[in-house]
Amino acid sequence: MNPTRLRVLAVAAAAGMVALACGGNTGGGGGETLASDQTLIFPMQDDVQTLDPGHVQSGVDITFTQEVFSGLYKFDNNLKVVPDIATGSPDVSSDGKTYTFKLRKDAKFSNGDPIKASDFLYSWNRAAHLNDAYATVFDPVVGGTDVEAGKAQTMSGLTAPDDYTIKAQLSDPAGFWLTELALWTAVAVDQKVIQSAGEDTWWTKPETLIGAGPFKLTARSPKASLEFAPVSSWWGGSTGALKKIKVEIGVDQSSAVKKFEAGGYGVVGPANNPPGPDDVLRYKSDPTKSKLLTIYPSARTSWLGFNETKGPFAVKPGGVTPGQPTSGLGSDAGKDGRDAFSKAIDRDQMVDVACVKGAICSKATGGVIAKGLKGYLGDNTDQTAKFDGAAAKSQYQKWDPDGSKVKGLQLRYNTLATNTQLFSNVQSQLKANLNVNVELAPSDFPTLIKDRNAKNAILFRGSWGADYDHPQDWFNNLFTCAAAGVGKGGNEGYCNPAMDQILKKADTEQIDQALPEYKQAQKLMQGDVVTANLNYGTQSYVVQTYVKGAGYNSLYDYSWTGYRILKH
Repeated sequence: MNPTRLRVLAVAAAAGMVALACGGNTGGGGGETLASDQTLIFPMQDDVQTLDPGHVQSGVDITFTQEVFSGLYKFDNNLKVVPDIATGSPDVSSDGKTYTFKLRKDAKFSNGDPIKASDFLYSWNRAAHLNDAYATVFDPVVGGTDVEAGKAQTMSGLTAPDDYTIKAQLSDPAGFWLTELALWTAVAVDQKVIQSAGEDTWWTKPETLIGAGPFKLTARSPKASLEFAPVSSWWGGSTGALKKIKVEIGVDQSSAVKKFEAGGYGVVGPANNPPGPDDVLRYKSDPTKSKLLTIYPSARTSWLGFNETKGPFAVKPGGVTPGQPTSGLGSDAGKDGRDAFSKAIDRDQMVDVACVKGAICSKATGGVIAKGLKGYLGDNTDQTAKFDGAAAKSQYQKWDPDGSKVKGLQLRYNTLATNTQLFSNVQSQLKANLNVNVELAPSDFPTLIKDRNAKNAILFRGSWGADYDHPQDWFNNLFTCAAAGVGKGGNEGYCNPAMDQILKKADTEQIDQALPEYKQAQKLMQGDVVTANLNYGTQSYVVQTYVKGAGYNSLYDYSWTGYRILKH
């Protein structure tokens, strides 16, 4: 979930380039006076990969999908699950396996088409059939995995007793499932529009990107810009003050801040495109500029990923098929190499150098689940993250005595100033502590995603920002055998059936009961050295004093419905 392409955009200092008009006398609530021009402009580096909810998986794409689409439930700015198109909480059977949802009767798509239970059945079956990274949302439903595997067209556990009622039968109780229904994968899409506009192209044009959210796409120039406007007479109520949102694409982090300082942007930070580390440190150190900077905790972990299906870090010589058992099954040919690479990285040095003296991240020493979330194992509990240069070098030399295993090894990551700073430090430490030459190989984010999902990247940047505060979100999307297959989000290809059994039981339980099992699973991963965890993230925003309502809740940007631009 991160943006990527490095592309310099010239910064215009002329007054005519100011993005937010300063005139106006429109009254706002709470004593605020709104500017007459409620146009918000902000930058991002890379274009969206997709706005089709069935395929969306990056933080960039999620930002816009959440504004354009609606589901039964949504997350508010405090990450609480609240009804959206549903009238309230579902009725759940005593055995926890049958959910009954009631729908609002006034909900409509942005083109005026009414939303009924059949639209959700189509949308959910479609998302499961597409079988992309978040299709696992429907794993708990009877028949969900069959649809994902192409063995069935529809989930037998989904029915619509009438136009405004949905019944879902689960295979087993799933304490996390209601929260998953607030994700973008479970939103409603318009079958009529998709079938007429084309499965692969409907989302690319403003006239056919039809959702039920408060905003709609009004213009798109690929790799250049996106424009949005509020939906007129939106069924959900007020869309807030903004009348236009323009996103300029192809703007690197340094240029974004320069244009912000010239008045060209109202905010830098949304869509997972924060200011660069040098600018964060500069703002943090300046008494005046620091008032424009907010550093939010981010439920994100970044790691050095190892391909465990092929290449030198694979668990078996010659490799294994992605989705088939890999680590934790006895002999592991690549484990000592993975362990040596991890222990050769001094996280304290990394945070000091690559995280701007800790301004934009903290060292990851408590497991892959980010600090502050359920499932975090505690500071300094991950022995694979404990720096020991001498031991790492000795272990590496035994594993690869002539250096042939890592000859020509590339370190893949998406182009972003923060990523370049981080992995340049990793490269430097691997050279200093193991005498291993690793070539940095940045690319745009879509290319990295494609290669990681295809299990073609050997050594790479891995990263995950939690969707909600539950360990199931990490494991089921990244580290189960189901997630290890080609096209799925388990980029390491890790598949440990023993761990899957632990997770299967934990997923049926309420979190207090399940937490020890999730922690046990994470310790199995540490024993297998699945990842070399590097840091836990933060998300920085710089916001003009006259822009109100911008923010981040550790997982998502605040909704545009709360933004407003004051007279200035």
